[in-house]
Amino acid sequence: MELDLTPKTAQTLFEGDGGGYYIWSSSEMPLLAKTKVGAGRLVLQPRGFALPHYADSSKVGYVIQGTDGVVGMVPSNTKKEVVLKLKQGDIIPVPIGTVSWWFNDGDSDLVIVFLGDTSKAHVPGEFTYFFLTGVQGLIGAFSTELTSKIYQMNKDEVNKLTKSQTGVVIIQLEKGQPMPKPQMDLTKELVYNIDALHPKIEIQNGGLVTTLAETEFPFIGDVGLSVIRVKLEPNAIKAPSHLVNPAIQLIYISRGGGKIEIVGLNGKSVLDTQVKAGHLIVVPQFFVVAEIAGEEGMESCSILTTTKPLIEELAGKASVWGALSPTVQQVALNVDSEFQKLFISNIMETTNLIPPTI
Repeated sequence: MELDLTPKTAQTLFEGDGGGYYIWSSSEMPLLAKTKVGAGRLVLQPRGFALPHYADSSKVGYVIQGTDGVVGMVPSNTKKEVVLKLKQGDIIPVPIGTVSWWFNDGDSDLVIVFLGDTSKAHVPGEFTYFFLTGVQGLIGAFSTELTSKIYQMNKDEVNKLTKSQTGVVIIQLEKGQPMPKPQMDLTKELVYNIDALHPKIEIQNGGLVTTLAETEFPFIGDVGLSVIRVKLEPNAIKAPSHLVNPAIQLIYISRGGGKIEIVGLNGKSVLDTQVKAGHLIVVPQFFVVAEIAGEEGMESCSILTTTKPLIEELAGKASVWGALSPTVQQVALNVDSEFQKLFISNIMETTNLIPPTI
């Protein structure tokens, strides 16, 4: 059975006055279910509030847009709410089962894309959310008799507790409604701005590659993931590479556009297509992927389903070719020594980020 790696954009799950939530469904993108990864995109308008909930999957949020986001979380091992500030470029891990709420305290939209591991999800390839309140809230689904006994309330009080909130998923708060203020000391510990992280590789007119793993950010280890951010200048190339770990890479195109090429089993090209902002691409384990930016450049954020990513490059001075002996290269490529020397000489003059002038 051939794998369908066609990039997809998100579909609307909910839209309301306070914002919307958009998903990539496993029915439209079966490879998500097969590889057990998933994604969603949250858009909160000014004063938009995502009701408290938890999910069946561990994930990371990457803030695409916004400067005054606020997230409240109740980590399962503490039972104490932490309130964190979010801005563009931030990575925020959300461990499985963690109760959280999200609020936009700014004057423009707050946009967050979530990428995660759905290996324990009810629906592989998708996040399932359980809301505490609202029309879909857990608190209103139990019998009045049981709720009355649990909270020691009469029938009218139970009705007020369970029926007052008529919103679904996202609501919009009135101006002047006070909300908890971010704890900046905890924000520094539990949120990491990957846009500000010193890149692993940076090439003039080529771009940069930044990797974020638990060695730099211990909290991300709680979700079992790591993150790669790639920013390519116009017409630059990120040369082919693959994960040495048996892990999945899930790529979200955050800005610009260009082309993605993927080579899989038996040296067969399985994807060679144009991509744009909003596209989601799954790279199966051990498949080789290359990114080529268009005229506007291209930025992507990826998760890897491992906490210790090991990446093998197929081009540039750090590539595997430089480690192979000259004789093996000649025999494997079926070329003479003169061509082998030219090949290696060219590789040693470049990195895995190639500016358009080369």
